[in-house]
Amino acid sequence: MRLRAERAVYGGYSLGKADGKVVFLKGALPGELVEAQPLQEKRHYILADTVQVLEPSPQRVQPPCPYFGRCGGCQMQHISYPGQLELKAQVLREALQRLGALEVQPGEPLAGQPLGYRHRGQFKLSPEGEMGFFREGTREVVPIKQCLLMKEPINQALQALKEVHLSGLKELHITSGQDGLMASVLGPEGFQEQLAEALAGAGLGTVAFQDGSYRGRGYVSLNLGGMPFTVGPWSFMQSNWALNVALVELLVESLREALSGAVVLDAYAGGGNFTLPLARLARQVVAVEENPHAVEDGRRNARLGGLDNIRWIQAPVERAPLKGREFQVAVLDPPRAGLTKEALRRLTELHPQWIAYVSCNPTTLARDLRGLLGGYELCGLRMVDMFPQTYHIEALVLLRAKGAG
Repeated sequence: MRLRAERAVYGGYSLGKADGKVVFLKGALPGELVEAQPLQEKRHYILADTVQVLEPSPQRVQPPCPYFGRCGGCQMQHISYPGQLELKAQVLREALQRLGALEVQPGEPLAGQPLGYRHRGQFKLSPEGEMGFFREGTREVVPIKQCLLMKEPINQALQALKEVHLSGLKELHITSGQDGLMASVLGPEGFQEQLAEALAGAGLGTVAFQDGSYRGRGYVSLNLGGMPFTVGPWSFMQSNWALNVALVELLVESLREALSGAVVLDAYAGGGNFTLPLARLARQVVAVEENPHAVEDGRRNARLGGLDNIRWIQAPVERAPLKGREFQVAVLDPPRAGLTKEALRRLTELHPQWIAYVSCNPTTLARDLRGLLGGYELCGLRMVDMFPQTYHIEALVLLRAKGAG
């Protein structure tokens, strides 16, 4: 079918219309006239793939990666990087308007390097032990020689691992730090000395298994605004570390005046990504994190940074013992699903004067803001391009309680 793409929507699609139905187009840019092949047809919409571009957008470029279109990791390599930023800002703005009834224009996007930015990769393995990523919508592994999004030490490790017998593994997570590489192995039930030795021989200094056993140091180190930051094999970290550091600096600077003498709630704290810089300015930070491995990392990071004004609580945000506490500032960095109803209710009860919300999903951000803006006013919105070449969008929102000075 022939149709014109009209506007971008979340998920890497453009919207069009055909036969009275909305069409979600893969591979088309807004304004382009394309020939498309229907993939799925539902009652109210059609999912289609672009097979030929008849009138290309000025923002269309040749994808730099030979695996683009087969590997499911990237969705936007056919768009110039300025074009990607423009489209993502548009998607964020429209999601907030459509789902949150918010007419707001994001500030200048916070962006960094479009390639070579990832410090962590989650590689899938085929039954034969070939490493790569899933083809979109399938469990078929597309083997790769290198990934243009990864830091060079990770790509060097991929080459070395071609000599290692990896059949029987499901996934291999590789993290690059200042002090070397770390691998998290998914597949074997327990520690395997021979596999650990082989991975170490390929340059992976720490090798960790699902049962908690590991060989090597047990973590890698990074620099967080002049402070040491360590992350273990089973903790979350922002893979685009350079932009993460910029985001942390932006958040802390936005709250600098409010932080003086304040008690801060850092919800979904991880290993202390925001906790540590906040603690340098605040009177106390209460860091709430469900993952025990991340809490262990956070306590180690606080010791390394000489910070003694952090209280760590290992619990879901919904069940953390916070009743009766008074917080002047709350920092939220929830998962893609956003805030649960209970988390939102507890936050509303605590009613801090300031909230900084870091979102990785515009749709759940819009929903959560709709629940918060009865008692708060929006003071700032920045789109953060943490994952160039993909459809993922992060945002930093700053809220102030109505009536607060």
